[in-house]
Amino acid sequence: MLSLFQRKRLLPAIDATAISLTAPPKGLTRPESAASLLSTPRRQRLLEHIWQRTSLSRKQFASLYRAPLERYAELVQLFPASESHHHAYPGGMLDHGLEIVAYALKLRQSHLLPGGTTPEDQAAQAEAWTAATAYAALLHDIGKIAVDLHVEHEDGSIWHPWHGPLTRPYRFRYREDREFRLHSAATGLLYTRVLDGDILDWLSGFPSLWSALLYVLAGQYEHAGVLGELVIQADRASVAQALGGDPARAMAAPKHALQRKLLEGLRYLLKEELKLNQPQASDGWLTQDALWLVSKTVSDKLRAHLLSQGIDGIPTSNTAVFNVLQDHGMLQPTPEGKAIWKATVASESGWSNTFTFLRLSPALIWESGDRPEPFAGTVTIDITLTSEAADLSVDELLPMASPLPSDREASPSAGDTEIASTSAVLPVPPRDTASAPDAIDELLTMIGMDGSSAAVHGEDSSSSATSNPTAPSPLTPTTRLTHVASSPVLGGNRLASISWCG
Repeated sequence: MLSLFQRKRLLPAIDATAISLTAPPKGLTRPESAASLLSTPRRQRLLEHIWQRTSLSRKQFASLYRAPLERYAELVQLFPASESHHHAYPGGMLDHGLEIVAYALKLRQSHLLPGGTTPEDQAAQAEAWTAATAYAALLHDIGKIAVDLHVEHEDGSIWHPWHGPLTRPYRFRYREDREFRLHSAATGLLYTRVLDGDILDWLSGFPSLWSALLYVLAGQYEHAGVLGELVIQADRASVAQALGGDPARAMAAPKHALQRKLLEGLRYLLKEELKLNQPQASDGWLTQDALWLVSKTVSDKLRAHLLSQGIDGIPTSNTAVFNVLQDHGMLQPTPEGKAIWKATVASESGWSNTFTFLRLSPALIWESGDRPEPFAGTVTIDITLTSEAADLSVDELLPMASPLPSDREASPSAGDTEIASTSAVLPVPPRDTASAPDAIDELLTMIGMDGSSAAVHGEDSSSSATSNPTAPSPLTPTTRLTHVASSPVLGGNRLASISWCG
């Protein structure tokens, strides 16, 4: 089966001399080589973990995995994975691609594929199904660079990804007329830019695998069986982690576990009982980037609902509920690491009020297609009040009237979380520093990846290009912060942005 790796031809490389090393003109980005793009410690660590989830030698891994990953990196360059949702920063698409491959390969280890056949057949096809899982995960969003982005060179000439990797400085913006789901269909334009003929010849020799892979590449996950489910689950995990939620960790818990009951209870209440996005009295508000639930009201209703279901072990106080939710990664903490936020809600009609909130990732509650429309107003975080709220008892966490400041600037787009700021910058990826645990460490821990798995290959994991990198130092917000979705970048295109100092 692995004879393919022994006879693979040398892969054509990008002519490095074609990529200028001089600084690009202002407003343009210089394309980078795959080696440069993949050289950061966190990406090197992800590559190491991807290798550890295969049973290949380094040489075989280089042909079957590393080469496609390098071609993918050359195509996606520093493009974000989305305009203002997950991984919405330069290089976000490459990070998302590596994360989803790592997660999908972990999930794949729980399945004997193809199902319904003999153990001998499963063993013979194991490496092909593992590779197909990685390819399906890696390529699931690649169509975005073909249909969601407008990319051009300095002279205004348009670049399309079927032309091959970028070799000249470029700029890009999101197309205003893009169709939300078209990128899935556009994958077919590009997958041969990542998977070469030898790999496709090999995979096509396994009929059930081949049909499942083609369905995924066409965006028809409902026909792709287990392979489609692996990609969907891996995508959700990467997206939720990027947005601050952790649905995989909560839903992977035993059915009787308290954290799972709390999550299921929240989902039920939000579907059946709680009122969202009301212009005045409401149980919570959904913005583009967060779900804000009135802390005391929702906690009371959640405990009452679980008690009515006869569930044992329900916390007797709201504070205990907050602690359980936070301990299991279901709440997004304040800059001080607390569960309670204070923010002012303002409707388009001029009504406003200040509440104490629990902040959750929307991905924790809804799948992307089921999410309600965001609030047509603003939720403004007050960092000073949030710090004070952390010291209050739950009984003191009551809403209080708060007039809108008369000198407020023009409101951002509807449904944004607003916090006044002195500047607007593009979202930035996690930095490769050693001052605090990286979010990618949390993702890898969540999916059970650690250095011990290197023993599968009989090699020391210390041969990795990096050793246990950690990432960003905690970013300290300015006195008042804001997600400014109306920040103009890239020729009028708008990306959600955050102002931080630190």
